Amino acid sequence: MIFGAIVAGGVGNRMNLSGLPKQFLPLGKSQKPIIIHTLEKFLICEKLDFIYLGINKDWLGYAEELLDKYDIDKKKVFIVPGGADRNLTILNIIEAIEKNHGESKEHIIVTHDAVRPFVTLRMLNENIEAAKECGACDTVTPAIDTIIESKDGKFISSVPQRSFMYQGQTPQTFNMSELKRLYNDLTEEEKSILTDACKIFTFRNKPVKMVQGDAFNIKITTVSDYKIAEAIIGGNLCD
Repeated sequence: MIFGAIVAGGVGNRMNLSGLPKQFLPLGKSQKPIIIHTLEKFLICEKLDFIYLGINKDWLGYAEELLDKYDIDKKKVFIVPGGADRNLTILNIIEAIEKNHGESKEHIIVTHDAVRPFVTLRMLNENIEAAKECGACDTVTPAIDTIIESKDGKFISSVPQRSFMYQGQTPQTFNMSELKRLYNDLTEEEKSILTDACKIFTFRNKPVKMVQGDAFNIKITTVSDYKIAEAIIGGNLCD
């Protein structure tokens, strides 16, 4: 089976636009929360059997109310408590999936940031096919700007060759049992420096296939991101 996993376990509100975590902020003329825009993209993907939302425990009730408000099919969409970080939220979702649907070496999980509402059906479908083929994939775009490495934050340590550099987005999609196995194999030190789930595979030299992302597949984390998202959804990007 194939499962969507929309990660919304954080409560960061550094945009200071309201008291709501950013995934619940309204977006566009419809004023739908960002997470609902994202969920609706997942719902149009016919390859997904079920979709799980990993929500911070303090906002579970609010998320349930949103599903009711926007008439979301609760036979297909489930809410589970998020963990202390992104990867633990994914593991909570995996635990819920295995409880509801059993364990299987064939299960595929499509993980995605709740605050990336412009994911496309093409990206979702290509992620699923790549994970079936390879076991893991990441959505990326080629680096446009030169990437600078600085180990002390003051001076340049190196300038990697730009043609080898890519920017990671989501979805990131995995064979679910392999993701769980590799995570459990990590040392505590390795777990402490994880930046995303793909690194779990690279730590153990497992291949991660790349899927082409899109410049519009932005992650809304700052006020500037939010303004850009409003422009994208309103068709006013050049205003």
